[in-house]
Amino acid sequence: MSAIDHLVHANQAYTKDFPGPRPLRPKLRLAVVACMDSRLDLFGALGLEIGDAHLIRNAGGIPTDDVLRSLALSQRALGTREIVIVHHTECGMDGFDDEAFRRELAEESGVTPTWQVEGFTDVEEAMRRSIRTVRECPWLPHRDTIRGFVFDVATAQLREVE
Repeated sequence: MSAIDHLVHANQAYTKDFPGPRPLRPKLRLAVVACMDSRLDLFGALGLEIGDAHLIRNAGGIPTDDVLRSLALSQRALGTREIVIVHHTECGMDGFDDEAFRRELAEESGVTPTWQVEGFTDVEEAMRRSIRTVRECPWLPHRDTIRGFVFDVATAQLREVE
């Protein structure tokens, strides 16, 4: 059975106990920006339920242009007011060489990516930079409550970064 077949089978079981549709707007008026790392169970770690928050995930949990676009829609069209950013220990973006990666892709495909993959060497400094990026985004009307945390993948504990 392939991984996708597993998902389809799991969905069939899930629908049997599905409680029904949820409201379009997140109940907690919260958006969470986090890394796509499969070790981060955001629902469990943050005590979230389906329908509580928008979850926006990418490599490193970095607020790229696409993340800022999603946050603008989340706030302006769907009513979120607070933002949490979650980075984590042992991240694949720690020490990642964007220039080498983009060069490799260009050499293999003949096409240079238009996007960048922002690596970092200090997760806390990366978090401070991420918070600044979101706070300075002119498209977000609600920038007063933006908090950043580092999730420890070994203990599941969150550590706030000021």
